[in-house]
Amino acid sequence: MAIRTIREIGDEALTKTCKEVTKMTLRTKILIEDMLETMYQANGVGLAAPQVGILKRIVVIDVGDGPIAMVNPEILETDGEQTGEEGCLSVPGKSGVVTRPNYVKARAFNEEMEEFEIEGEALLARAICHELEHLDGHLYVEKVEGELRDVNDYEEE
Repeated sequence: MAIRTIREIGDEALTKTCKEVTKMTLRTKILIEDMLETMYQANGVGLAAPQVGILKRIVVIDVGDGPIAMVNPEILETDGEQTGEEGCLSVPGKSGVVTRPNYVKARAFNEEMEEFEIEGEALLARAICHELEHLDGHLYVEKVEGELRDVNDYEEE
């Protein structure tokens, strides 16, 4: 496994629509392992393949309940609303207020290309929505209500 370089805002890879994964290869399994290791090393809760320069529909998430790998994910259902601070490993040192669904149901494939559904509320719902947007070339900064703030500003309050 290896730590990959996280692409930052302004990098063209973050603006592209990703391609579906048609079959699971050893190379793709290694990518998923590397993405998890990279996410943990950066203290993130989610990471999408384009954030490491790979234009494939793959995300990894861990909100504290163990790692989730989602291949070709799609949101099936949303409900409710939550508004809160959000950040992104590709927008270092910044955060902003974003409104997202409070409940999400999604379908994806795991590392064995077995289909599964996942339901999440609160932080997991936020993470799923945030990471899946990366797969279509979008960053959370497009949804920020008000201004982006320096993360360090919160420590002074």
